[in-house]
Amino acid sequence: MHFSEYDTRLAGYAVIVNEAQEILLSWFNGGHDASHAVWTLPGGGVEFNEGIEEATVREVREETGFDAELIRPLTTHTFTETRRHAAYGEVTARPFKGVRVVYEARIVGGELGTLEIDGTTDRAEWLPLSALAQVRHARIIDIGLEAWRRVHAEA
Repeated sequence: MHFSEYDTRLAGYAVIVNEAQEILLSWFNGGHDASHAVWTLPGGGVEFNEGIEEATVREVREETGFDAELIRPLTTHTFTETRRHAAYGEVTARPFKGVRVVYEARIVGGELGTLEIDGTTDRAEWLPLSALAQVRHARIIDIGLEAWRRVHAEA
């Protein structure tokens, strides 16, 4: 399929792990469908006039209240859907491709608390890495943590 025949969404996400081995996560409220609510990495879509690094830092701030500094890209992840169910309920007739870049980041300021109003993020929390298996979470967390662990195992 030619790239002009489908919609693409570019997004940036951050893996932020503190010294206590806790990961900073955002609660995605499911948008139009609360049954899709899950913990996810802070991050999201890149606006038309911004770079991916700038967007990732902005999204971390909006979703968690923290100012972040990107350390390094960790991995990318791409997925496709034949029809896109967007966060607010609309369905697109065109096929969809999501392209996600995951960075390692650290906190450099701010304080915990989402700044997003009437959005898809209700709160942010530090969760122990050991607790992830017991909570409902998005696959992007596993993808990001796998890459993060690879980098830190090599160090």
